[in-house]
Amino acid sequence: MSETIEKTNSINQPRYGCSLGSLYTAAAIPRVIPITHCGPGCADKQFTATAFYNGFQGSGYGGGSVSPSVNASEKEVVFGGAERLSELISATLKVMDADLYVVLTGCIADLVGDDVGSVVSKFQQKGVPIVYAETGGFKGNNYTGHELVTKAIIDQFVGDYDGPKEEKSVNVWSLVPFIDTFWRGDLEEIKRILEGIGLKVNILFGHESNGVEEWKDIPKAEFNLVLSPWVGLELAKHLEKKYNQPYLHIPVIPIGAQETSDFLRKVGEYAKVDSEVVESFIKKEEDYYYYYLENFSDFYSEYWWGLPAKFGVVSDSAYNLALTKFLVNQLGLIPGRQIITENTPEEYQDFIREQYTHIADDVSTTVDFIEDGYTIGQELLKTDFGYKPPLLFATTWDRDIAKEINAGILEIGFPASYEVVVNRSNIGYRGALSLLEKIYTTAISTSA
Repeated sequence: MSETIEKTNSINQPRYGCSLGSLYTAAAIPRVIPITHCGPGCADKQFTATAFYNGFQGSGYGGGSVSPSVNASEKEVVFGGAERLSELISATLKVMDADLYVVLTGCIADLVGDDVGSVVSKFQQKGVPIVYAETGGFKGNNYTGHELVTKAIIDQFVGDYDGPKEEKSVNVWSLVPFIDTFWRGDLEEIKRILEGIGLKVNILFGHESNGVEEWKDIPKAEFNLVLSPWVGLELAKHLEKKYNQPYLHIPVIPIGAQETSDFLRKVGEYAKVDSEVVESFIKKEEDYYYYYLENFSDFYSEYWWGLPAKFGVVSDSAYNLALTKFLVNQLGLIPGRQIITENTPEEYQDFIREQYTHIADDVSTTVDFIEDGYTIGQELLKTDFGYKPPLLFATTWDRDIAKEINAGILEIGFPASYEVVVNRSNIGYRGALSLLEKIYTTAISTSA
């Protein structure tokens, strides 16, 4: 955080949920049922925040009201809830069909010291496909919980492997399900373009995943791809030790032809894919992309005088960096303010700051790490966006500030309560086109 920004001891308008919100990491895997060992209302609040008032994404096969919960009371606080959890798991196995069950703990279970591992191990010994992760809220936020859950599934369910690797196969670790509003469509686009250059892709979450069978194939992959500034890096390092699997880290999620083509060339070179195959796919996709961009240019050349010149981004680091690169390099906009909100671990912050020093060959900017909504608002009010209405890529929390600075707002992160998201994507070749539509519809609506 910049020294000019006042630090606070409280967080207003948070941009994430607690670690228990990672029950939606489990729910994002086809035919997986999360079981929560927490107090009444904890799991429901995670659904309301993460999956409902965040693009109204829906609960899926195992989320929302489907997820079984201990609903711990005073009795479980005083005497422990291990017995109640065991009863719940037994009942769940009788009435809920799943390929894998994931037990997640809340604050109560972790504070009173319930031996959840012992409870779950009794079912594991009977051959039940079940794992557990200690995800009490004080462990961190959704991003922390996401890594805890993925590691638990790999270590307790996927298990050891020392067999051969499958050539040109990759595990993708990128956007976090549900907390990243557009994760479904974005992961589908990532898989589509990677398959387009000839890779076998384990995307692991969402409709394009083959569920737990795909997770069992994780050790067989030739390498891991971490496509985010920091989420997934610790897991990739763990897999490197566990399965002798190398990993490729690309911090910028690609948006638009320029960034996506560069991304595919990097991955193709790393995976030793025939360059002719890579370039053939890129040409086909760029022809598609620039056909529509050429027609879009009529609008741009006519209305350029009334369009925004500057922008601000208030979001998680993955979307913040990706959008900033796209808006500068593809649209020629000027970065006004970049604020990252997901409580990025300090060990990654300098690395992320460095990415903003070379957004383009001749463009450098700075980024701040701020969690508190009030502080974010004050920083936006102090920012000079020029005389034209800027574009603000942010959240529902920032709508009032957008009005004060006369900005057109696009909700691109948690919470997004004025967006209905089915499977929309903003990344790659295809997602960038729909993003362009959204950007300039907002721009001309704001200037009208």
